[in-house]
This record gives sequence, C-alpha cells and structure tokens, in this order.
Amino acid sequence: MPSGGPVDTIGLQRVPDLADGNWWHRERRAVLTGELLRFSAPGAAVDVGAGTGAAARLLAEHGWYATAVDLSPDAVAAARAQGVEAYVGDARYLQLPGGGFDLALVLDVLEFIEDDARAAAEVARVLRPGGTALVSAAADMALWSARDVADGRVRRYGRRALVELLEGAGLVVERVWSRGVLVRPVPRLLRHRMSRRDDLAPLPPALNGALRLSAAVERRLPVRSWPGTWLFARARRPG
Repeated sequence: MPSGGPVDTIGLQRVPDLADGNWWHRERRAVLTGELLRFSAPGAAVDVGAGTGAAARLLAEHGWYATAVDLSPDAVAAARAQGVEAYVGDARYLQLPGGGFDLALVLDVLEFIEDDARAAAEVARVLRPGGTALVSAAADMALWSARDVADGRVRRYGRRALVELLEGAGLVVERVWSRGVLVRPVPRLLRHRMSRRDDLAPLPPALNGALRLSAAVERRLPVRSWPGTWLFARARRPG
C-alpha cells in the first residue's frame, strides 16, 4: 500500500481501541452507540483505520454488516481472530467499490494522515448516495503537545477546518459537536509529563476514573458547542 512516511500511516500502535477501559475509548463507544440508534435499520458499514476491530464488532452487535480496514497487518490479524471481516488497506487508497456502504466510521484517524483531503474523498467515494460518515478527531491546535508528536499526529482540528475538509470531499456536514469539554484543562496540566515516549503508558487508575466520571457528567450538560478535546462530525453523501 502507498505510504508517505510514518505520519501518513495508521497502525496498531497508533489507533486507540474501543474495547479497553480507557475513559476516552469508552466515551467514543457511547457516542457510536447513540449514533447507531438514529438509523431505522442496519446496513453495510466500513470502519476506516479500524485498529483491532472493536468498532466493527460493536456494529455487528447492532446488526450491521461491517468491514474493517487498517494499514497494520498485525491489527488486521487481531481483528480477523475475533471474527471481523478485515483487510489491510490505506485510508487514502481504499480498495473498496464506490457507493457500497451506508455508513463509514473514521474515528481518530484523519489527524494522523498528511493528505487528509484524499482520505476524506475516499470515504465519500465508498458511501452510497445518502450514506453517512461519522468522524472523530483530536481538537484544537492550542492543545498541541509532545504527546501528539509521540502518538504520530500531524494536526488537531478546529471546527471550521474539519467542516471544510469534509465539505471539500463532497459531503454535507449535518452536525459537529465537542466532547471532552470538562477535561479540556487536563492536557495542559499533564503536559510536563508527556514529553517522553514512556508517557504513552496507560493513565493512572484514579485519573482515568475521574475522567470517566467527568465524561458521564458532561453528557448531561449543554456544552457540545463549547471547545473540547475531541470533535465529532456527522456528514452525508448527497443523493
């Protein structure tokens, strides 16, 4: 598969999995579950940058026919071992038919890809007319830190930048909202301990628990238009 270097690739070590106890992975799973309830019936879905296939498994639990794509052969092997239909592939050059999917997931992927416009265009291409893309991405370059560099990100997105990216791919953006509003100060507070690669270790249990509680509280508050640490977008292919 084509690759422009390490910052262009999505691999097992760079894509968070929805299946572990990390507060954000649990929160992302909750958002995805809520979005799936919007559909009158399940259909065909593709998870781009799927990691080990946790989102694809969640889709299957809700009756969707899910296909997972990831650049990492190890991630794909792990997904297949858990019963996921998974293929090695590059988000910028999807070896998938055009117009074949009702739903495309692009969760915490685009910020790792230099040519994010090409990846977004590929997502639009594989959606059927009227199909939906659900995107999540790290928010706000003001929060940029050594942790982002160590993780392999090449950017964080503002709302306007994310909307322009998706609209440039020919999608109609229906909604953009923030998550992680209440925990927004945390990256700044922890920046001093995020300057070494060993800081990629899991969060301390007490901190992880506090962040999970904060996320649960945030769901009940009208703060989705406020600046947060992550952005979600729902977009539709016209037709």
